[in-house]
Amino acid sequence: MTEGFPIGEEELKKGEWLFRQECRFVAGVQNLGAMPDTSLPEVAFAGRSNVGKSSLINALTGRKSLARTSNTPGRTQQINFFELGGVMCLVDLPGYGYAKASKSKVSSWNDLIDVYLKRRGNLKRIYVLIDARHGIMAADQVALEKLDAANVPYVVVFTKADKVKPSELAKTIARVEEELKADHVGAFPKVYTTSSMRKKGLAELRAILALAG
Repeated sequence: MTEGFPIGEEELKKGEWLFRQECRFVAGVQNLGAMPDTSLPEVAFAGRSNVGKSSLINALTGRKSLARTSNTPGRTQQINFFELGGVMCLVDLPGYGYAKASKSKVSSWNDLIDVYLKRRGNLKRIYVLIDARHGIMAADQVALEKLDAANVPYVVVFTKADKVKPSELAKTIARVEEELKADHVGAFPKVYTTSSMRKKGLAELRAILALAG
């Protein structure tokens, strides 16, 4: 059995309680100097453009429009901070990979993320969202290697799991978990699956997030 976080009834209740608290937008920043000055622990969400980061944040918090969603890749063009119950900050990072923006703009996003990863002392963990239909793609591989180099612990979370047949999903999970264990020193070994549309996997992910607080 692949090792994961110790999730029992107590952890599930803590996660449920935490995500019932008020979650408010704090800031959207495009440079390091504008980062909110807070000592709260931060957990960040990363992923390819249009992988469903904003949709997952909305589903986790039970809000329809806390984080802005769009069918246009690259809609999130800054680092967005959301304070959750005075306990932690959820951080929505700009999507990597394809984005409907200029090369210079995409480069500036990447530079901002690099600085954030290396200098944000209260960053506790990254949740790397990967489309369950595809598994780790080239852009994901680059991002995972960057996180390994930055010495930032991260968890891989599949999105859109409802769009994959269970048998195919199981194969993709097994393949990705083997790759994480073999090639990525910063990764937790277990892959977690979610569906924002079907509300699947959210309770477990809330509990895991609460553990970082």
